[in-house]
Amino acid sequence: MATKRNITMVIVTGVVLAGAVHSDARAAGQEQDNVPPAGFRALFNGKDFTGWKVPEGDNGHWKIIDGVIDYDAESEAPGDKSLWHTENLKDFMLRVDWRIKETPYVNPNVPYILPDGTHARDVRGRELRLALPDSDSGIFLRGDGKNQVNIWCWPIGSGEFYGYRTDPAMPPEVRAGVTPRHQADKPVGQWNRFEITAQGDRVTVVLNGIKIIDQAQLPGIAASGPIALQHHGGKQAGQWNGPPSLLQFKNIVVRELP
Repeated sequence: MATKRNITMVIVTGVVLAGAVHSDARAAGQEQDNVPPAGFRALFNGKDFTGWKVPEGDNGHWKIIDGVIDYDAESEAPGDKSLWHTENLKDFMLRVDWRIKETPYVNPNVPYILPDGTHARDVRGRELRLALPDSDSGIFLRGDGKNQVNIWCWPIGSGEFYGYRTDPAMPPEVRAGVTPRHQADKPVGQWNRFEITAQGDRVTVVLNGIKIIDQAQLPGIAASGPIALQHHGGKQAGQWNGPPSLLQFKNIVVRELP
């Protein structure tokens, strides 16, 4: 039979071991959600929308659940439905964790994108189009949707700058530069991490530790401006009429660059 003294020793030992495990986890560099690492500061506190501008008339479709920003793509705002931060950023390194929750919409017009940013064509010269399950969002940089780091389910992968790649006024080298070098997305439902570095009109994007955009030029990008989490999609007669932004976001941190 265990004595009171033995039980006490077991409890104390358990507390010591638990403390050691937590100490080892910190030493191993494990992160705590929405707590910025050294040199960064948080743009999302994991609790509320402090520092963010929820679209007027949204009616609760942008919300916070268990420390993450959750969106159901059904904002009722009459105007811009994207979620904007209130702070202007100039040159920075931005880290954002994101995941696509589900893909209930089949997109019938997904292009096959070539390394130079153009679309592949068949032997008759027609663009190849694929029908794929798709959700769609992105991170707007410096106050403009054209400066969007895309999030979606296209074979090219997330991280491209669609507004620049598809702009016929852009030089070929610009359109190629904003086209991802690799498809680095994790499967739908899993968390991904963007590390976006913007300096002047040059942007580098790392997705899940893989550099997919390297010093791409964004001609005409503003010198500073806020970031935003993009709304996309809508419903007609209860059915999605485009790839919806069924996304979650967390660990949104930034480090200003000189």
